Amino acid sequence: MKKLLCSLTSLLLVVIMLFGMTACVGGNPDGTGDGDGTSTDKEGNTIVKIMFHVDKSSTEGQAYQKRIDAFNAAYKDQKIKAQAIFKARSAGASGYETELQNNQLEGTLADIITFDAPNTAAYASAGLLYDISDLISKDEQDKFFSLNMYNGKLYGLPIQESSAGFFYNKKIFREAGIDVGGYTAENPWTFEQFKDVCARLKAHGVTPVDMRLDATKDETAPYLLYPFIYAAGGDFVSSDGYTAKGYYNSAETAKGFQFIKDLITAGYTSYSIGATDFFTGKVGMYLSSGWTIPDLDNKYREQFASRDDWGLLPYPKGAEAASATGSWSYAITNNHHEDKTASLELLKWMTSAESSEAITTATGMIPARRDVVKNYAQGSPEYTLLKQLELSGRERPVTVAYPTFSTTFNQIIYGLGNGNVTDLLNNATNTLQDAMDKVKK
Repeated sequence: MKKLLCSLTSLLLVVIMLFGMTACVGGNPDGTGDGDGTSTDKEGNTIVKIMFHVDKSSTEGQAYQKRIDAFNAAYKDQKIKAQAIFKARSAGASGYETELQNNQLEGTLADIITFDAPNTAAYASAGLLYDISDLISKDEQDKFFSLNMYNGKLYGLPIQESSAGFFYNKKIFREAGIDVGGYTAENPWTFEQFKDVCARLKAHGVTPVDMRLDATKDETAPYLLYPFIYAAGGDFVSSDGYTAKGYYNSAETAKGFQFIKDLITAGYTSYSIGATDFFTGKVGMYLSSGWTIPDLDNKYREQFASRDDWGLLPYPKGAEAASATGSWSYAITNNHHEDKTASLELLKWMTSAESSEAITTATGMIPARRDVVKNYAQGSPEYTLLKQLELSGRERPVTVAYPTFSTTFNQIIYGLGNGNVTDLLNNATNTLQDAMDKVKK
């Protein structure tokens, strides 16, 4: 199969030759090599580098660092030491992807990386990820809600699971006389009921919903909005991930995007909603994931003194119910270190039950492991997210051209305000199909 970086093959071979000499002696300017493709420091510790996609000072970054510190304490006698590298996505998801591709080309990939789950096929096809199918037992694999699979092989394990929904201001809803108590993950509202609530909120004098239309610089908009296409009966690519025509531009897919466009046209949402407008009481609903829960519980107490002031509603359904799933994962890379023993120890540590609980407590997300999930109170936001994950969660399209899909999806969302849905879909489909054709056998 042609690789995603096939156009750089010749240069890559040269780079590999140049870096190969340093790789065999450790490839680490802070240490020395032990001759078997690992890196060691002056104290004789095997160094395992792990690259995270967040800022070290963020809540999530601090949670990762604490787990790294705990690993180093636990493995001190075994002479294994983890070194964390934080590469925040300041330039968006595409910037992080470019960083990884450049690292691969230069021969400087960290031993373990974090990566967004939908990129599994693209990264595995490009030779960036290491096959861990035989390194993680079947019993251990079964403890996770999802796995990072491609062509029947395991390439990564999730950090946390995700689901999303509509956070809503209960005070505004009460004042507008809107009762949404019957809309649950088990009994979601419909597209039409969603529009009806939006109409009543608009009549009440508030902006009905922040659909996150401005979040098109990274993966946020595709992640939050793709379920509407599935709910409308549409799709994006064929089951083998190599055909976009007839799927991405189908009539059913168009209905999903048209639903979003209808919300814009009716004035129920817009591209100009401020980032904090929901949190300051200017917007009735806010489409987001579990990461918003800690903010509502801790940061915006003046507007939301307690959970009596806010709630979480599921995605509305069209022809069927669908909700967002998939989050960031860990993977061992195909870097110049042939011995993956130390990397495997760190991977298992970072995906352990203890790590899963510690990280998701900080982020507000759903634990990736079934054995960590708590007994959430029925009707709570966490319960809604978990039930959606179990009942209607559908992953983003699996294709080796996922980065191109993400870009075209953002272009469609950006263009819905003034553009024609059919034209936008046809253009996106052609672009995605071209990218797929380049990586076909």
